[in-house]
Amino acid sequence: MKSFPDYLEQIASWIDLVNRKVGHAVAWLALSMAIVTFSVATLRYGLNIGWVWFQETYVWMHGTIIMMAMAYTLMAGGHVRVDIIYRSANVRYRAIVDIIGTVFLLIPSLYVIAIYTIPYVLLSWQRFEVSREAGGLHGLFLFKTTMLFFFILLFLQCIAILIRAVRSFFTGEYPQEHEIKEGIAGG
Repeated sequence: MKSFPDYLEQIASWIDLVNRKVGHAVAWLALSMAIVTFSVATLRYGLNIGWVWFQETYVWMHGTIIMMAMAYTLMAGGHVRVDIIYRSANVRYRAIVDIIGTVFLLIPSLYVIAIYTIPYVLLSWQRFEVSREAGGLHGLFLFKTTMLFFFILLFLQCIAILIRAVRSFFTGEYPQEHEIKEGIAGG
C-alpha cells in the first residue's frame, strides 16, 4: 500500500482544522476568565461588592475551556503520555500504540461518557435549567451543552488519529506533531 487515499488524509486534516479553530477560539476565554476573576476578587475584597452571576461566569468559562479544548489538546500532543519508549520507537510501533490506545481506551471511554452525558444534557434542555444559586446565571443548559461538544470533537479527533496511524503503519511515514499543529500534514 504505497499510496494512501487522499480523501482520508483530507478528512483528518479537516478534523484537525476544526479542532484547531475551536481550540484557538476557546483560548481567548482564558484571558476573559482571568479578567473576570480579577474583577470578582477586586470587587469582593476591595469594595465588598459581589454578584453570584459574576462569580459563576468564570467557573463556566473554565469549564468551557476544558470541554471545548480537549480535542485540540489531543491533536496538538498536549495530553499526558508515558513516552519513554514511544518517542524513540519506530513508525509502525507508534502507529500500533495509537491504534490500540484509540480503539480500546479512548473510544470506549467516549462511549461511556456519551451514554451518560447525552440524557443529562437533554434533560437540562427540557427543563431550560438555570443555576441553583439565587442570583445565578440563567442558561445552565447551554453550559452543559459543552459536554456534547467535548464528546463530538474528541470523537472526531479519534478518527483523525486512526486515519494517520493506519496511514503510518502502511506507509512508514509518521507526521510530526508540528506538522499536525500547523496543518502541514495532508495538505
